[in-house]
Amino acid sequence: MHNGPRSGLAAVSSALLAMSRRLEVHDVLRTIVASARELLDAEYAALGVPDDHGGFAQFVVDGISEEQWRRIGPLPRQHGILAAMLHQEEPERLADVREDPRFGGWPAAHPDMSDFLGLPIRDGEETLGALFLANKRGGSGPGGGPGGFTDEDEELLSLLAQHAAIALTNARLYERSRELTIAEERSRLAHELHDAVSQKLFSLRLTAQAAAALVDRDPARAKGELQEVAALAAEAADELRAAVTELRPAALDEDGLVATLRNHVRVLDRAHTAAVTFTCDGVRALPASQEEAVLRVAQEALHNALRHSGADRVEVTLTRTPGGGALLRVRDWGRGFSPPTVRKAGRHLGLVSMRDRASGAGGRLDVRSEPGRGTTIEMEVPGG
Repeated sequence: MHNGPRSGLAAVSSALLAMSRRLEVHDVLRTIVASARELLDAEYAALGVPDDHGGFAQFVVDGISEEQWRRIGPLPRQHGILAAMLHQEEPERLADVREDPRFGGWPAAHPDMSDFLGLPIRDGEETLGALFLANKRGGSGPGGGPGGFTDEDEELLSLLAQHAAIALTNARLYERSRELTIAEERSRLAHELHDAVSQKLFSLRLTAQAAAALVDRDPARAKGELQEVAALAAEAADELRAAVTELRPAALDEDGLVATLRNHVRVLDRAHTAAVTFTCDGVRALPASQEEAVLRVAQEALHNALRHSGADRVEVTLTRTPGGGALLRVRDWGRGFSPPTVRKAGRHLGLVSMRDRASGAGGRLDVRSEPGRGTTIEMEVPGG
């Protein structure tokens, strides 16, 4: 297949550039598998990421149609030559996998494979998965002559395995970061809930005591105090409802971004005196990481508008961009702030975390604000 090292290097470079444009780890793994099969001129390629129960959390294949894959049946278990790749450090190159003592046979619908090249995907001492190739075209497998996988094939596959390790490690780091962010958000909410509701309940108690003291000697004033009790109780209920809304896990997986965001805005509109509206124009499903980033930025921007801006109106819009992505806009008509104070206000208003979320999803964040003229926050993501 290769016309020398330079053409092989160019092909690897093209594959890695394609990977760098992907955001979803599953897409990166699919690109790696497809690139491995094409670069090494193999009939079949696969990549397995093990779970903790003797199976595979992910198993990506290339060279097998979806119909074939359905007929093959459930994901393979960690056994035979697949398990060996997960428990050894060195690559495995076999002229005929069927003759290896570890070979345990194929499911009935599985294609026949002979020559085999596999190696573990490692991060330091830890094995994250394994990359497999079978049936080198022009090799000893079905439809080929003598030969099989070469030293150069092994070297190229090792390079791709290193990039698979980076993708899997980044995915793991992102998940840990997301868990920490969720924990920080919950801690922030708990602190705000404690402060806001404690103040309201303290005022409520004092006002109720004043009403009780006045009820005999000044019923009119006592009635006014009781009306204040009712208002304070309503405000405390609003604070609780808003906090519960933010703590409730978003149903992105089940409902998608548009429905989840619409429901979130509807609840906030009921919980606050400000009018909160949501409109959507033609937005389709986005990659999961982008949908989560858009939702989190919308929640943070709404939190700012409703708690800090003093606005009586907040508009949320989600529109489809020409490239198939989405543009989120959260606009309020509150007190706003001047550009010199943006840096100081950045962390207080969550602008830094919002920018991080936007860039992490391959998008951008734009913040526009003027004193007395409100604030507009826009986030654009490119789509799948």
